[in-house]
Amino acid sequence: MLKLFVVFGSILACCYAAEPAIKPTKGEVWPKPQEQETSENYLVLQPHTFSFKGPADIGCPNFLNDAFTRYWTIIATLPSQQGQLSEVRGRPQKKFWEADDNFVGYLDSLKVELIGACASEAVRPDLGDDENYSLTISNEGSTLSASTIWGVLRGLETFSQLVYLEGESLVVNATIITDFPRFPHRGLLLDTSRHFQPVYIILQNLDAMAYNKFNVLHWHLVDDPSFPYVSRTYPELSEKGAYHPVSKVYEQSDVSKIIEYARVRGIRVIPEFNMPSHTESWGLSHPELLTACYFNDQPWHAMGPLDPTKNTTYTFLNNLLTEVVDVFPDSHIHIGGDDFSSYFCWKRNPDVKAFMSDNNISSYEQLANYFFQNVISLLDSLNSKYLVWEEVFLNGVTLPNNTTIHVRADGGFDTLAAVTKAGKFGVYSGCWYLDELSTGSDWQKFYECELLDFDGTDEHKKLVLGGAACMWGETVNEYSIMPRVWPRASAVAEKLWSAQDVNDSEAARPRLEEHGCRINRRGIASQPPNGPGVCL
Repeated sequence: MLKLFVVFGSILACCYAAEPAIKPTKGEVWPKPQEQETSENYLVLQPHTFSFKGPADIGCPNFLNDAFTRYWTIIATLPSQQGQLSEVRGRPQKKFWEADDNFVGYLDSLKVELIGACASEAVRPDLGDDENYSLTISNEGSTLSASTIWGVLRGLETFSQLVYLEGESLVVNATIITDFPRFPHRGLLLDTSRHFQPVYIILQNLDAMAYNKFNVLHWHLVDDPSFPYVSRTYPELSEKGAYHPVSKVYEQSDVSKIIEYARVRGIRVIPEFNMPSHTESWGLSHPELLTACYFNDQPWHAMGPLDPTKNTTYTFLNNLLTEVVDVFPDSHIHIGGDDFSSYFCWKRNPDVKAFMSDNNISSYEQLANYFFQNVISLLDSLNSKYLVWEEVFLNGVTLPNNTTIHVRADGGFDTLAAVTKAGKFGVYSGCWYLDELSTGSDWQKFYECELLDFDGTDEHKKLVLGGAACMWGETVNEYSIMPRVWPRASAVAEKLWSAQDVNDSEAARPRLEEHGCRINRRGIASQPPNGPGVCL
């Protein structure tokens, strides 16, 4: 620590050069690549001469050129973002590197090789896509190679993170990387019902997701408090169910914009329409959908879950889900299924009891099974796959093996073990609730959660598709959500991408310090991860 003494009149002042609590790394990648060799030798990148060189015939040049433009902008504006580029101030840069033995040349281009064909400009990401890539930075030639456009996107993100400022110059170390994700489903859940999140906030989160190699936006679109989705089939759902029918809704054009913004970043958008519970906002325009609650054999003021006994319920759901599957082109939809296990209103409704008696349904678990079998049949007819919350599985609902069970309970590894033992796919969120806060660097608790920490065979564990960090919306609005999510979700991103032995949170701190500042510079309101410090 540098100590200086300055005399002001007769006063002797002692000043110290401040140091951050955690010194950030330079040019380290987040999430950590599977394999990486880095040399002390480095190249200098000059923005006015650097370019990406893509293949000539790939089938989707606009897609690739758009990615090149995004990442060229990120790299080229790095010095001016930090206010350190001498050329901006009208002074020539000092070429300190010319007398440095580790300087091995200039990086004028990155050759991008797309080994496989890119089907069309409209190609969409899907579960199980190949996101592998290899990247070589060398004075003998620098190349990014991938079999798919999705691998190219992940490699461009890595390349952009390797570039860092040394003094006033852009520098990148000679590096060889072979990289691929540990899990195919790497999600972030955003709840837009409890507090409405404007479109620009969702787009910012999609940018941040790309910077962290997430590939699924789980859009918890509607819930009890509000129904902000503007349905073209049932526009009255948002007219009466949203916080405001104009300013607090997602028009069809908004949804299309979000889906496309995600697509070109290699991110799937999976909507969740939770049922049969969490549907109070549906009942504001369609009270006939909900189960009337009774207390002491008298109608009560409350309304319960969707009424599973009426054919009109399934007619409505068929119409709505037909629209949803058309609007959201992903192969999957999330149909919820949590928080109905008490069956309070079903148990006390005389019409429900009569239906069960007439149809030889002896338990409310069987009634839930009846409901979900109808919904699953609807989705099967629409060629849509589905995710459900763990309660559906735990309540004994008969589910096809291609169903994905989303485990959300705190801990929940016993449930994940049971899901995979039953031959079903699992996605895990139990220890990654971003709405749960603790003091200090609480990203560490997310980082130290191991997804496969349950008793099961290797074959069972292969059924775990990945996981999702969850940002439930009770206590965040558009002004607070970004620093609540980032960089805490980055800890989850590394657990889902990097090798299982990347598990030392202390070793991760300097890299996360750099990464937090990195995404700050890219416009993401990320909170400091480690304590006192400054983003230079």
